[in-house]
Amino acid sequence: MIFSRQKSGRHAATAQQLELDSAARAGLDAAADSDGRGEVGPFDLSEAPISNRLDLGSLQVPAIDGVEIRVQADPDGAIQQVVLVFGESALQLGVFAAPRHEGIWDEIRDEIRKSLFNDGVAAEDVPGRYGIELRARVRTPDGLTDLRFVGVDGPRWLVRAVYQGPAAIDPATAEPLVACLEGLVVARGQDAKPAREPLPLRLPQEMADAAIAAGPQPAPEPEPAADQASEKRKPSPRPRR
Repeated sequence: MIFSRQKSGRHAATAQQLELDSAARAGLDAAADSDGRGEVGPFDLSEAPISNRLDLGSLQVPAIDGVEIRVQADPDGAIQQVVLVFGESALQLGVFAAPRHEGIWDEIRDEIRKSLFNDGVAAEDVPGRYGIELRARVRTPDGLTDLRFVGVDGPRWLVRAVYQGPAAIDPATAEPLVACLEGLVVARGQDAKPAREPLPLRLPQEMADAAIAAGPQPAPEPEPAADQASEKRKPSPRPRR
């Protein structure tokens, strides 16, 4: 089931998407923006400036004008996928446990590159705000799609963000998505977890209750392959420089 939260005052429902404005607002932190806007995240919960965010458990996503938050969840409210959409660009988010004293993005980036190479897809390292990122062009059912893999190592966590579409070439073309990543908050918790284990994501209770009330929904169309780099694909051209 997919829930779409776009910051607006309208309310609508379709077979595959449900905009739950009142429920989503109930899941947002009600505090006003603080003077911490100049700081750049993702933040650990212990360091996060106060702002309006949608609480998805281990991730808290900023509410940014024009950005649609698409959440794919099972009937129990456990979330499998979080995708933010702005225009023709998208940003897929994931959060994972990491060791206490070392980051894991370098090794994960190498694994993504090798997986892409094994599928006949060239990838290149590119500089980014958070260090070295990985860019590739993959073939999807809709044609060639540009991807940019971004990793942010935090205290005992890793955020993996995947830009898709025009923002993969130039994130400045989708500044609201950049603002979402920079305002993201990770609530890891204190439990011991194996490195790389996905941290749990869940719908706010109000949204989960609304999903039950709405009844079963048809299975959504899958998002393009932002997190499916290991699937077999036909070889595709090298990414543009």
